[in-house]
Amino acid sequence: MRVISGEHRGRTLAAVPGTSTRPTTDKVKESIFNMIGPYFDGEWALDLYAGTGGLGIEALSRGAMKAVFVDSDAKAFATVKQNVTLLKLMDRAEIYRSDAGRALKALAKKEVRFDLVFLDPPYAKQNLEHEIGELQERNLLADDAWIVTEHDIKVTLPEQIGQCEQHRISKYGDTTVTIYRYIKGGE
Repeated sequence: MRVISGEHRGRTLAAVPGTSTRPTTDKVKESIFNMIGPYFDGEWALDLYAGTGGLGIEALSRGAMKAVFVDSDAKAFATVKQNVTLLKLMDRAEIYRSDAGRALKALAKKEVRFDLVFLDPPYAKQNLEHEIGELQERNLLADDAWIVTEHDIKVTLPEQIGQCEQHRISKYGDTTVTIYRYIKGGE
């Protein structure tokens, strides 16, 4: 795994030891960023099931101002910290070892709004529709935020979840990427 583009292009990222995570492949990561915009300027990103931190780090490399990384797995947490430290991005990163629900509650209390949200939980533990709803209920999305989900090809997500409208669906082997856009006020 490596950083595809931007300030840290070509840098290799450490993988989480063992088989508890399923990292996003470089091909899928490149496709995701081609769909949501190749570069950013000041956006905040949330990598909710961070694993290696690859998606959040890619956003930082492409100009996002800040990324929040969350993972409940101790090995994943340590790997994100290692990767962020290696690339000297600690001043632009917050890393939490927590489950998704608790993390969303804590972030809501901080009144943070995210422009980019990456949801790639383990396939067996996915509750994407609920989490997209919770992001909206807790007012964690900036206007026109992108929500990128990765899920099993057998899963079909609704075209609309609250004020989030499906923007694009792409399939890569046994993985599907479904991208939503948050339209505040349903506009």
